Amino acid sequence: MRTWDDEADVVVVGYGGAGVCAALAAREGGAEVLALDRYLGGGATALSGGIVYAGGGTWVQREAGIDDDAENMLAYLGAEVGDAVSAATLRQFCEQSPALIDWLTEHGVPFQASVCPYKTSYPTDDYYLYFSGSENSGGFRDLAKPRQRGHRAHGRGVSGKALFGPLARSAAARGVRVRTGTTATRLVFEGDRVVGIEARTLDGAPAAVRRRFAALARISSKPGVYHQGLRRAVQALLDRIERRYAVAVRIRARSGVVLTTGGFIANETMVARHAPDYPWSQGLPLGTAGDDGSGISMALDAGAVAAKMDALSTWRFIAPPSAFFGAIAVDSRGRRMIDESRYGAALGAAIATAPGHRAWLLVDAELAAEARGQIGGQSVWFQRMQTERLLRMGSFSGRTVEEVAARAGIDAVGLRETVDAHNRAIEHGSPDPLGKPDEIRRPIRTGPFALLDISFTARLTYPMPMLTLGGLLVDEETGAVRAEAGGVIPGLYAAGRAAVGICSNGYVSGLSLADCVFAGRRAGSNVLEHLQRS
Repeated sequence: MRTWDDEADVVVVGYGGAGVCAALAAREGGAEVLALDRYLGGGATALSGGIVYAGGGTWVQREAGIDDDAENMLAYLGAEVGDAVSAATLRQFCEQSPALIDWLTEHGVPFQASVCPYKTSYPTDDYYLYFSGSENSGGFRDLAKPRQRGHRAHGRGVSGKALFGPLARSAAARGVRVRTGTTATRLVFEGDRVVGIEARTLDGAPAAVRRRFAALARISSKPGVYHQGLRRAVQALLDRIERRYAVAVRIRARSGVVLTTGGFIANETMVARHAPDYPWSQGLPLGTAGDDGSGISMALDAGAVAAKMDALSTWRFIAPPSAFFGAIAVDSRGRRMIDESRYGAALGAAIATAPGHRAWLLVDAELAAEARGQIGGQSVWFQRMQTERLLRMGSFSGRTVEEVAARAGIDAVGLRETVDAHNRAIEHGSPDPLGKPDEIRRPIRTGPFALLDISFTARLTYPMPMLTLGGLLVDEETGAVRAEAGGVIPGLYAAGRAAVGICSNGYVSGLSLADCVFAGRRAGSNVLEHLQRS
């Protein structure tokens, strides 16, 4: 048996949002913590919009004058989350939500109580608190009072770095060690207990090689996330560096290992195996090349059990501009699909089950003019690009409903029946058949009409982001990884998208990052239970 090359009380594998929160929690408990990351750290969190779903009366909500409580938050999330976690865990998540934002604030994450006055998929740099889910959409209003819970970390553009950066700096200041360019390959056991990992690391490579690796890793991360061909080319170079210069090491974890390696959306083979009927090939894999399922697979090889591996979330956003919520989304039969004011993941799920995964957004002249007038004030640069592309290149127009249907290749009779029923319900004051709130509904009657193609298609300028939601099953009180043979695997914990969590049945903006914080802290705190210093 080789000796250990490095050791710590707690070894965190994967240093994104869940990883840094697990490391901080373990360090706050007095543990010596070593975090490993194949690339440079940050993971999907650093690439994200930096939205944390939180409520129940956070300091940000209170400062914004928004009254919310845990019961109200629970009533809404219960409908969204379903059985992804137990009722007790979801209640705990809601009740601890204000403290979660307090904890992030204490570690330097900046929030701001500027409320977005319109419904959107992501606010401009003027606003940092908004409806990030379907809280004010049809049906959910009957369950709970709509309240803004999308807490965006304060920072220009997409705010993921404004969330991860302060946490990483706080962890470093508190003594958390981080080894980048280090890939975990196997869990090490003594008896039935995980006591460390085997890994390959570039730590000893020449400085010039490590600089080149870091530069390529940044390109793979972004812009590689938007251009998969570029990412594949860069990954080939990164793999070559690892094959030539990485050396094997064994790292001891005196108390335990926490797996926070992300999901598996970057692993096409793994996605195809678990979701063979899902049109995943048309989506944009959201995350880094490190979201390849390696951490999940490593644990499964060691006797762990996973669940909800077929759960994918695919997002089709139609706003901004907010006027588009007044449009109607139809399938190839001309039939309406959903309350269009729902969060984009719900629309994406509806398109995934539509015939041929095809869908269009029907707008009339008045609605189109209103939407064009909103683009400048409601959009950040990438949203403007996507909307203008959709209006110019992804649309079919016609003087009548039947003419536009014929040009788009959808059932004209079905579309006419859908439009007539939609308009008639508005005129008679009847409830919307799919639950859209009255103040959002708009009659579709003024030509020319346009059908905007919102189908599942691989388009760089109008991407359909997607991520995996399933992972390792964990004990919901501790975060310990469950064993196939029953019980848990001693010394092994998991959090984030490597594990089943709050968002594993469905997604609204901020719920995955909030789960990373919630579950990461849980794992980092409980791994200390078996701390044994030599």
